Order: sequence, then structure tokens, then C-alpha cells
Amino acid sequence: MSEKRTANIERVTNETQISLSLEIDGNGTSDISTGVGFFDHMLTHIAKHGLFNLTVKATGDLPIDDHHTVEDVGIVLGKAFAEALGDRTGVTRVGNIAVPMDEALVYCALDISGRGFLACDLTYQTPKLGDFTTEMVPEFFRAVAVNAGWTVHLRQLAGTNTHHIIESAFKAFGRAASQAVRIDPRVEGIPSTKGTL
Repeated sequence: MSEKRTANIERVTNETQISLSLEIDGNGTSDISTGVGFFDHMLTHIAKHGLFNLTVKATGDLPIDDHHTVEDVGIVLGKAFAEALGDRTGVTRVGNIAVPMDEALVYCALDISGRGFLACDLTYQTPKLGDFTTEMVPEFFRAVAVNAGWTVHLRQLAGTNTHHIIESAFKAFGRAASQAVRIDPRVEGIPSTKGTL
């Protein structure tokens, strides 16, 4: 591959300040600091299982709650995927996988479609994991999907432990994304009958 598929994005609002760098064709290294420990752990899973090199430095209005920080990191990560992939020439485009974690099993299917959409069917027995609000899971993935222009489906097939369910979802997203962004040498141009994504 002649050009590196990378993005470096900074986003500053009255609620959050975020600096993020993404290398699509990496080896899974990460350096994550958002002030929300469980969320840092989940972002590390996206990098590790997607083989993306990911750095995230975020500060936000955490004395209020974690909503703005988690959602805004999703916005910036989605924009980074969109920028790093460029016009999507040669990508496999679609990825899907089911990832187990003990009793939990979560399926992720995604399409680099140019149409941002999330369908998220996960259940949470626990409202908080550390400082992380579990209802922020779909908000994060929606922000990623809309800003990346991806269609993302997350479906829980089994599970009762909230930590396991959410971790399975983040791992599944990373692995499905890794499949979808992979360059397929058989693909000529953009993988769409429309000629654009």
C-alpha cells in the first residue's frame, strides 16, 4: 500500500476537548485517556481487535456526567474513519462477526455504505460500570456510524453480565471493522454499483 490510511483530528467545544489519531493499517497499539476508565478499556478493545493504532486524549465535563465525553469521542472516531478511508477505493466494505465473552455473545455486522445508521439490540442489567453509563453504548456507536457513514448492526445473542455484553460488542465492532476496511486486491475501484460510497 503506497499511502498510509491515517487521520489526526482535534475537536474543541464548550463541553469537550478531544485529540484523536487513527492508523487503519496498524498493529493494535493504543494510548487512550478520556477520564472514564471503563470507556478507555473499551476503546482499547476496538484498537486491539481491529488492529488499528489509536490515540485518544479527551477532557470533558465529567462532573456533570460522561454523556458528552463518550458521544463526542464517537463523533471524532467516526470522522477519523471517514478521513482515513478516503474514497474507499479497494476496501472489502462489509464485515461481520459474532464474539463471545463467557456467557455473552454479541454479533456485529457493518457496511461502509456512505449511509450512517445504527441498529443496537443490547440489554444492560447494570446502569453504571465504574464512571461509565451503560446507556451510552448506543450513543457512542451511533455517533461513530453517522460520522463515518457506516451502517452498523449490533445484536446480543446471549448474555446476562453487563460488562461481558458491552465488551463483546466493542470487540465485535473492532473485528468487523477490521474486515470491512481491509484492502481486497481483487476489488477494482470503489466496491459499489453506484461507483461511489
